[in-house]
Amino acid sequence: MIILIALGIELSPAHAVITGPILAAIPALASLTMGPKGTLSAAAAAFAVTVITATLHHTWGGQVYSNLISLLVVSAASVTMSNAMRTRRQSELNQVRRVAEAAQRVLLRPVPPQLGPVQMASKYLAAETGAQIGGDLYEAVHTRYGVRMIVGDVRGKGLPAVRLAAAVLGAFREAAHYDEDLAEVVSHCAAALKRERAALHAVDQAEDDNLTEDFVTVLVAQVSDAFVVQVVNRGHPPPLVVREGKARALHPACPLPPLGLEDFIAVAPAQADSYPFTPGDRLLLHTDGVVEARSPDGEFFPLSKTTESVYPCSPSEFLEQLHQKLLRHTHGYLADDAAMLLVERLNEGRESRPQGPHAL
Repeated sequence: MIILIALGIELSPAHAVITGPILAAIPALASLTMGPKGTLSAAAAAFAVTVITATLHHTWGGQVYSNLISLLVVSAASVTMSNAMRTRRQSELNQVRRVAEAAQRVLLRPVPPQLGPVQMASKYLAAETGAQIGGDLYEAVHTRYGVRMIVGDVRGKGLPAVRLAAAVLGAFREAAHYDEDLAEVVSHCAAALKRERAALHAVDQAEDDNLTEDFVTVLVAQVSDAFVVQVVNRGHPPPLVVREGKARALHPACPLPPLGLEDFIAVAPAQADSYPFTPGDRLLLHTDGVVEARSPDGEFFPLSKTTESVYPCSPSEFLEQLHQKLLRHTHGYLADDAAMLLVERLNEGRESRPQGPHAL
């Protein structure tokens, strides 16, 4: 814009106004927002305007040469500084990413390829480019009661969301080994969330209004020797069971609110729902970042249909295919973080007829 203004002045009757000092400052201004290539392009444009106008108005002389020399010196300095600043920013970004990756390995540990009677794989997709962790959470542990899994989504954002996710995961990792009742495991997660919210409020009471609105949707599942899967759902998107190429959502018999809303909504005692889970069946646990992902036309991602279209393969390859289809649907843009956990039942265990309204 400044170059065009200077060119307009030089081509107008007001060409007596000296624009050389303004053009000499162009590379320095460009280096603030552009990289080395952009700075060089701006410098070349300023150089061309100076040469053209000096030739057009026959003003070659000491002043023009001084302006050109100043332009060359400022350009060289600006390119050097721009390159140094870019290198420094990239170094700082790489350091932040390394810290984020280390935090991710602690908070969201990769699940092993096999635990007890199941094979599994996990996938975490960050909405923000370069981000590694957020408010989504998942975990799978092998206990004396069977393989227990959790997937959840914190309503908040930023570091407070990461703290709440860490509190819920820590409570699950501890309670999963000691509480026989799956609903009690969820209760421990709710208590840990309440304590962490109180601690955040004690640190900064100004955020009290935001913290009282924060909640966590979680789904806890258990696969044991019996050919069933037990599920406790607290306001989370229902998982999918894929059997013989057909996907079916496991809706809870009695819907319950997310963790953290117990003070605002009456919560009935949670009970685990049982569903058939036979050898070869696959269970897909996911966060709302998957089902609520939209195309540029506003169409939601058809998770059930897409899951059925994935050809048979290992759990990790299954999630990779699902990942690629999700990116194609959204054209590479995710509005929210997304986590997926896929569990496949192996041919081990004993037959057991599930009880309750979901018995097949």
